[in-house]
This record gives sequence, C-alpha cells and structure tokens, in this order.
Amino acid sequence: MRPMEATALAHGAATIVNAMATKKGAAFGVNLYTKAHVKITNEPQIIETEITPDQGENPVLVQRAILAVLKHFKLEKELGAKVKTWSNIPIARGLKSSSTAANAVILATLGALDESLEDIEIVKLGVLAAFEAKVTITGAFDDACASYFGDLVITDNLNYKLVKREALTDDYVVLFQVPPKKIYTINTDISNFSSFKPQIETAYNMALNGLHWEALTLNGQCYSAMLGFDDKIAIDALNVGAKAAGLCGKGPTTTAVVSKDYIEQVKAVWQTYEGEIIQTNLNHEKARVLT
Repeated sequence: MRPMEATALAHGAATIVNAMATKKGAAFGVNLYTKAHVKITNEPQIIETEITPDQGENPVLVQRAILAVLKHFKLEKELGAKVKTWSNIPIARGLKSSSTAANAVILATLGALDESLEDIEIVKLGVLAAFEAKVTITGAFDDACASYFGDLVITDNLNYKLVKREALTDDYVVLFQVPPKKIYTINTDISNFSSFKPQIETAYNMALNGLHWEALTLNGQCYSAMLGFDDKIAIDALNVGAKAAGLCGKGPTTTAVVSKDYIEQVKAVWQTYEGEIIQTNLNHEKARVLT
C-alpha cells in the first residue's frame, strides 16, 4: 500500500458541568486548537510521534488514537504511522488537551487512509483511545463532543449519548487563568465526590434548561470544594462583571465567560495570580480534515 498523509484540526473546549461526579456532563467549544499531521507507513504497529511544543509529554494517547483507527479497519498488522501534533492548548491544566488531540489525530488518520466514519463514531474512538492511554476517568465524552462539534453539548458519558447540542449565539469572550502546575486527570482523587452529587445534578439540569453559564459557575464552586482549589479566582472574576466563572475540568485552570465590556477588569484582577491568562472566543466550527 502506498503511504498516504493528511492534516486535521480540532478546537478546544471548556467545562460547563464536569462529568466526574455523575457521569453526565456539559461543555462548550473554544477557539484554541490542536493540529495533527499523520503519514501512514508500511511498518506495522510502529507509531513515531512528535508532540510540539511539549516534546516531553507521554505520546501514548497519540499512539492509541492511531491504533484505534487502524484496528477499526483491521489494518493494525499491515500499517504504522508517523504523526506530528502542534497545539496552543496548555497540557494537563484542565483545558481538554487530550480530547482535542485525540479528535485531531483520529481525523488525520482517517484522512490519510481515505476512510470516513460517522461523527459520533469518531468521537467514540477518541474516548476509547483516552481510556486505553489512561488519561481519563470518565472517558471525557462531553469534552470530546464539545471539541469535535463546537458550541454547547450536553452528554450522558456512561452511555456515550449526545443528549443535546445547542448553538451559542452570545457574543462572549472566554478567559482562562492557567496556573503553571500540571495536574493529570488520572491522578485525581474522586473519593469525596458523592456528597456533592445533588449539586452537580442541579447544575446539569440547569444546563439542560438553558442556564448553562449559571451551571458553569455552580459546577466550578462544587468541584473547587471537592478537589481542594481556592474558588477566589472565580469569585474575583464574577465580582468585576464576568457572566460566569469556575474551575475548568479537574483544574487547575479557571474559566471566565465575559462580555467585551469587562475583559480588562477580569484580566486586571487575575494578574495578581501566578500563571498566564489566555483570551479566546467561543468556537462554532466542527473538527475537520484540512488536507
């Protein structure tokens, strides 16, 4: 078989309701990205990886994502791949870098093989790869759907069901306060989550009923308490005009959804904290093969 290649793009995502406590979640797309270039080779099961800019990151998710596609088409004993990813999403900060990378790599692999799958099947392959790579607790189906489809998604992660998709028409800016410390999802202690399940169920139902930004704030308060983070970063943003603010994923990043009138005020209060501030927009576009 003649080696083929393709490049794909998937956008980032942010938490509305974290699925770790109830296995049901909600998330929305943001205009950060990961690109992946995959070249198919005739070297079976040899997956060469290059991850930029974090070249020290473990390549197992990327490898598992490619193998998931090859296994789906029963090609894992015939083919291998060379893959390069590049991204502006900080890794292991709660910003869905794993879900976004899996989507991009799987799409690029499909493009290189000149194959196609239904959108939801592509997302499920990425979730499978994340489980096999041990970078997820819940499968992060909500994060993967938000990255893949853009806009707002609400999911049943346990049953891989996309419960609701909704276009986000608000003209909000998204700010992230990103501490320097990395926290890997698989190391998260979920032992005390049960006591907060009613509040997380409330946040989930709020999102279902259109109160998604209010759900983001409530979810952030609950998970900050469960995971031992100081919610003051989110409260500071709310006090100066943010529409919503709360912990993103398992942390340590905090998300703020802000109208353009309050961007500078939120940035000003956040500049007193260690780390960087990332500004981006809501994403409305699906993940896609570029070439």
